[in-house]
Amino acid sequence: MRAHEAGALHADLGQRAPAWLRPPADVNQLLPQLWPSGVARGRDGGLSVAGVPVAQLAAEHGTPAYVLDEADLRARCRAFVAGFRGMDVYYAGKALLCKAVVRVVAEEGLRLDVCTGGELAVALAAGMPPERIGFHGNNKSVAELSRALDAGVGRIILDSFTEIDRLTVLARERGVRQPVMIRVTVGVEAHTHEYIATGHEDQKFGFSLADGSAQAAAERVLDDGVLQLIGLHSHIGSQIFDTAGFEVSARRVLGLHAELAKHTGAELAELDLGGGFGIAYTSQDDPASPVELGAGITGIVEQECAARGLAVPRLSVEPGRAIIGPAVFTLYEVGTVKPVDGLRTYVSVDGGMSDNLRTALYGAAYSATLASRASSAGPMLTRIVGKHCEAGDVVVQDEFLPADTRPGDLVAVPGTGAYCRSLAHNYNHVPRPPVVAVADGRSRVIVRRESEDDLMALDVG
Repeated sequence: MRAHEAGALHADLGQRAPAWLRPPADVNQLLPQLWPSGVARGRDGGLSVAGVPVAQLAAEHGTPAYVLDEADLRARCRAFVAGFRGMDVYYAGKALLCKAVVRVVAEEGLRLDVCTGGELAVALAAGMPPERIGFHGNNKSVAELSRALDAGVGRIILDSFTEIDRLTVLARERGVRQPVMIRVTVGVEAHTHEYIATGHEDQKFGFSLADGSAQAAAERVLDDGVLQLIGLHSHIGSQIFDTAGFEVSARRVLGLHAELAKHTGAELAELDLGGGFGIAYTSQDDPASPVELGAGITGIVEQECAARGLAVPRLSVEPGRAIIGPAVFTLYEVGTVKPVDGLRTYVSVDGGMSDNLRTALYGAAYSATLASRASSAGPMLTRIVGKHCEAGDVVVQDEFLPADTRPGDLVAVPGTGAYCRSLAHNYNHVPRPPVVAVADGRSRVIVRRESEDDLMALDVG
């Protein structure tokens, strides 16, 4: 089939795509909300980032590769610090953690959340001041808690009565008064996927507010006096686009805050309302700005505290993917192009579910563009898939690419900074891609590509 015929056919088949996805007027268009600020199309039609053509990145570093626009990341850090002025902003290490990223967020004035001993090790190796680290997790081991205490982390977020007892013993042995927060499950259903909703009752995180466990946990810490209870913590989920859920959450957790002040005399100094703010993965996503989110959350807390006669505690938030997600895109090379029975065309790239598990894991939606050149061909409906031996190996479920997309082309998928490298794995013994940072016309590898030797290193035979 000729390219223009394929384009006409697939334009007619736009109804096979989701209702919101229709053939674009210009298949070469970049939607600014999806891409790092340093990404643009050059005179030759190919993408560049911070002045470096993606074709040059592919030649120097290979594909697939995660490409980080460092200036964009720094700008997003600054925007959240400014939008949440007077609050502590915690970068979520689980989104994307490596020493270079830790140094950037530290330099830009953010704090850091970790949730395992491994994440803590990276944070400390990168030079993050331990007092600016918060330690999350629903099953922290004795070894992990011991390391956190010895390092002097700024706060440990308690998640179970077992953990309270475990940490109390360790702190008493060391003669330290470790600052802690109680993670409160507030019973709020965030409008997001069930795997990333964390505020409802039937899940593994936190102490239930409804059954009294949260109050009992706080009172146990206060009564024992070994640990220093600095505040309450609430997190309702991730990829959230408005503050409605935070209003309900704040009202409920501040109710517990008030009860503790009334019955124990302890008016806690801090409150963390979590975050998990959403980003744009497709044209249908419309995230709020940090200024809007900051003003909304501040207003909610001030109103609730005024109604209860409480002093406003120091607030902290965890923006999650909103900081790193949009600052990264993944660069692939097309291997095969396969029209399937007039339904759509399958475009296979040299990565897949090993570098982006989110599509297979919970149906995450992504966008994509032809990155190595511009095209005058019409749009064709595609499914961008990986090289793994798995039918569910899908990177982008539905996207219109030019009808002349061919092997050897480069394709870029935006919004892959959060959780893609963190969830990367070695299915089919595929080495994980590198993370390449680009700034001021230069690129550098901050996490190198895995090799076959790396894969063999743990295989002791």
